[in-house]
Order: sequence, then structure tokens, then C-alpha cells
Amino acid sequence: MAAFMAAVVTCNYLTDINQWLMLLSGHLVATLSVFIASQIFNNSSLYDPFWSVAPIPIVIYLAIYPESGQINLEKTLLIVLPVLFWAFRLTLNWLRDWKGLSDEDFRYVDLKKKPFSILIDLFGIHVYPTLQVNLSLLPLYYGLSISTNTANVYLYLASIFTISAVVLETVADEQMRTFRSNNSNIGKTMKYGLWTSSRHPNYLGEILFWWGLFFMTISIEPDFWYLFVCPLIMNLMFSLITCKMMDNRSLERRDDYTEYLRNTRQLIPWKK
Repeated sequence: MAAFMAAVVTCNYLTDINQWLMLLSGHLVATLSVFIASQIFNNSSLYDPFWSVAPIPIVIYLAIYPESGQINLEKTLLIVLPVLFWAFRLTLNWLRDWKGLSDEDFRYVDLKKKPFSILIDLFGIHVYPTLQVNLSLLPLYYGLSISTNTANVYLYLASIFTISAVVLETVADEQMRTFRSNNSNIGKTMKYGLWTSSRHPNYLGEILFWWGLFFMTISIEPDFWYLFVCPLIMNLMFSLITCKMMDNRSLERRDDYTEYLRNTRQLIPWKK
């Protein structure tokens, strides 16, 4: 709530500039609020729920106050509802797994062991992900706030695709949660369900969600095709950084992961 109020105050002073720059400024100030809290509690995982909660007010604002001055309820619902579904699911998933203020993501712990840890914490763990999310949300600015085009069959298909991506990561997470709940699986690699042919089906769903935002925008405004760079950069972050860090962690903790890594693709569910 403190981060949200900081963003509102910031945006209130910047209403005369471009709408997206205003929202970006508010997003960054809110991020700094979260960073300050993470320093106070010595836990950078305070940023994790912010990742999924911050897009909610941004998307709702774009839907209610479009720069075009025109609101098409059908188009708005088809675009906004998948985002709200994603935000609710991811935040709930975090809440179910969160063990309290002593629980910090191992990736953050490892990053903060490097020199200049406070700068890595600020820019690598907080600011960079915020800029990444903001960039990946950019297509919605054009779809909701700029474009005056109405819904069509392609938007319906893109909206269904985006929702399906969230369902995919939900199923993957639930399968992993069930696997981990069995104490006999401690130290073993998950190789069942969606995890049979993909090492990170949950991240695949996350990546497809961000592509879905792009697809929804170009389905009503093909001239914005160049915005493909927005989900592409998110795609690269997961495939080149996040998945690699998770693989390295599993190699350290599970004896059978080497064979699994050799025989199973990183994201695309297709046997090697």
C-alpha cells in the first residue's frame, strides 16, 4: 500500500507528460519504496509479490483513462481480464509458498554475495525487473489507450491464448507442489506430467502470457507489429537467465538432474 500511494502521488505530479512515461515514473517510485522495505527487513523477496501486483493498477488506469478518450467495453474486458487472472494466480501462488520474512529467494541471496551488493540489489533485483515488466506491458498501452479499434475474432483468440498460458503455468505449479508434498521425493527430480518433456513448463506459461499481451494488441492494431520486442526481451530473460539459474541450482541438489537436463528441453515440451 505504501508503494501504491507513492506511485499515485508521483503520477499526480506528472499528469502533463505522456501517459506511459507517467505510469513508468510511478512504477519506479513504487519500486524504490519496495527496495527501502527490503533493506529494512533484509529480504529482497519483498519484491516478488510486487512483480504481479503492480500491473493491476497500471492496466486498470489505461482501461479507465485511455488517451484516445474512447472506451470499448468488449475490447477492454478481453484485454484486462487475462491480466487480472494472471496477477491473481501468481500472487496467490506466492502467498501459498511464502514462509515469512525469513524466506528469501536463493537467487537473490547468491546475487547479493557479489561485490557492490547494494547496487546489485537495487538495480538487478528491483529496478531491472520493473523496467522489464513495464516494457512487456507496453503493448497494452497501445491496445487500450491509443487504439480506437474494436474487438474482433482475432482478439477473442488472442485473449483465449493468454488465459491458456496462465492455465498452463498454474497446472505446472500444482503438479510441482504435489510432487514436493511427498517427502519421499526429496532430492529427486520432477519428471511427471508437464515436466516430462519440459524442464520449466511453468516458465513456458509465463513467457507465453507476455506474448499473449502482444498478440492481443496486434489482433486489433497490426501496425504495432514492431512491439514484438517487448515480449521477446522477457522471453530472453527467462530462457537465458532465470531457467539457467534454476538448472544450476537443481544440478547442485539432485543427482539425477544431469540426465534429466540432457534428455529434456528447457521450455518447449518436445523430447530431445
